[in-house]
Amino acid sequence: MRTQKIIVIGILSLLGGCASQQISDKPYHENLASLRPTVTVPIDTPRKDNNSTQKNQMASITPTQTVNAKVDAVLDSIDRYNLVKRFVDGFTIQIYSGQNREDAMNTKKKMSTELADYTANLQYQQPKFTVTVGKYYTKLEAQKDLVQIRQSFSSAILVPEKIAIR
Repeated sequence: MRTQKIIVIGILSLLGGCASQQISDKPYHENLASLRPTVTVPIDTPRKDNNSTQKNQMASITPTQTVNAKVDAVLDSIDRYNLVKRFVDGFTIQIYSGQNREDAMNTKKKMSTELADYTANLQYQQPKFTVTVGKYYTKLEAQKDLVQIRQSFSSAILVPEKIAIR
């Protein structure tokens, strides 16, 4: 009985909170000027500056808190890493994967005749043959070609691959 009362009160409060409000034609205005903080700005007194003295002071200032040396060290280490790096993560389109060599060869021939713009690569990694097309750095690049290739090869999929960069 008590839980029913709680449920009824909950429903009534929910419905009361969702009741429509009166819409008036008058725009709403509220003056918040009394709540805004006031700031006093100090008045600078005019100084007599010599342009030549000011230029000498500017030239003699040396930076004390620079990070250029640290940033240069990081950039140099990134550059050395990139010189050593031989492969990058990328993608290729696989149009055949199986153990039958003849089917793989036929798929490669079909690819060269139907879609002459693309070059198919036949690879053998024991125990299966794979026929792949293209080398792409991102999925977005590969997606356009994948849509075209799927018109002829419905089983074509996008697979990750290491791409040689040199």
